[in-house]
Amino acid sequence: MYRSIATGILLASASLGYAQLEGSAPIPQSPNHPVPAIQDTETPAQRDARMAWWRDARFGMFIHWGLYSIPAGEWNGKRTDHIGEWIMNDLSIPVADYKAFAKQFNPTGFSAHDIVALAKAAGMKYIVITSKHHDGFAMFGSKVDPFNIVDATPFHRDPLKELAEECRKQGIKLGFYYSQSQDWTAPGGGAAYRNLPGHDKQTGHWDKAQDGSFDDYLHKKSIPQIKELLENYKEFPVVVWFDTPGKAMTPERAAEVVKLLNKYPNLIWNNRLGGGYKGDTETPEQYIPPQGYPGRDWESCMTINDTWGFKSFDTNFKSEETLLRNLIDIASKGGNYLLNIGPDSHGIVPAPEVERLRAMGKWLDVNGEAIYGTSATIFDTPTGTFSTTEKGRNGQPRFIPTWNWRSTTKANKVYVEIFDWKGSFHVDKMPRKVTGAYLLADKAHKPLKFTQNGDSLDVQLPAKALDPIATVLVLNTTK
Repeated sequence: MYRSIATGILLASASLGYAQLEGSAPIPQSPNHPVPAIQDTETPAQRDARMAWWRDARFGMFIHWGLYSIPAGEWNGKRTDHIGEWIMNDLSIPVADYKAFAKQFNPTGFSAHDIVALAKAAGMKYIVITSKHHDGFAMFGSKVDPFNIVDATPFHRDPLKELAEECRKQGIKLGFYYSQSQDWTAPGGGAAYRNLPGHDKQTGHWDKAQDGSFDDYLHKKSIPQIKELLENYKEFPVVVWFDTPGKAMTPERAAEVVKLLNKYPNLIWNNRLGGGYKGDTETPEQYIPPQGYPGRDWESCMTINDTWGFKSFDTNFKSEETLLRNLIDIASKGGNYLLNIGPDSHGIVPAPEVERLRAMGKWLDVNGEAIYGTSATIFDTPTGTFSTTEKGRNGQPRFIPTWNWRSTTKANKVYVEIFDWKGSFHVDKMPRKVTGAYLLADKAHKPLKFTQNGDSLDVQLPAKALDPIATVLVLNTTK
């Protein structure tokens, strides 16, 4: 992932200017492409059909897993204060030393069945896993380059193949993350420049073994591996998640990738390919945009603690309340929540992450109707305020969320997820006519008394909330 550090419920991020983070410049996009992408040629109806399952899903699992789980944030007695998967870059680990981790990588604790089952138990509808991160190590069997989990490790298994099989069995969608531009172990692979000792200001490289032609890297490793990922797993991937394009991904270079993507007309891919291609989805990282992205599909990707890839000493896990309210907040703004897990070097998901995901699943077992297949709120009630004293990273007033309630919408229902229980619910302007009200967690759906006078609506609630984190009020409506 990009360089980011999560803090709090509305998560701001630290950046060096090459990420699409809160307050930073967005990845450049252009309508003029050397090769038209599917987004340039499809009709609105075709796009709606292609995006339908993704829009209904609302909740997915991100998996960051690779060789970086071996050092787990520490190398040669030095601890990184950054995210775990960036340790090679942060500590300027030489290519030969980093590649040597492959001989130690034998994650016999990995169970595709258990991870897919965890996603299901959490109420997640799709998984996106790092097939190759910036370290250049492929987490799949690749004939293109031997630096992969099947050929370079004692494990000799393809986790992506096993996940694909389990996703088919358990009814979960599967997507692949692929770092198309950055590659710190391949000659010529891009590297984001960071102001660290020993890093070349032009290339970002810190080891002569990294030097070479980017075009050679793109044509001999990156594009051929993307082709393997698109061809070798049957109906998967349904999503390709690109990352950190940088300046190297010119329109002409990106167009060569688009030629591959266009062969898969149902594929969904994000806005991080580069070269001016907008892709299908905006990708705010470690934060929730105050108003979402009206008119665009979007997905907030976030961590459970402060790292993406496993870091043994990062125990700053967010609470169940924070994670659930993030999900509700995102859904209320018409977005998806891609929540990350970071398995360790044995392939085991940290217990605190498992516990939190299972807790989220229990809430969704009862209240999932208010999340899946919903649209953004129909209310214009603010979900926060802009600070009069604090500035965000873009120099504009910082958005501070309030946690009273959120709302999601279906054709004839409005769901109100109430955080701050007061025994009644009031809105000044209700855009639809209400015909009935009840609590979603009440199995009997006992009718609640309500009054709708003109635009205003008042609903009488029980004295006590049915769920301390969020109790869902259902309003049956007609337009």
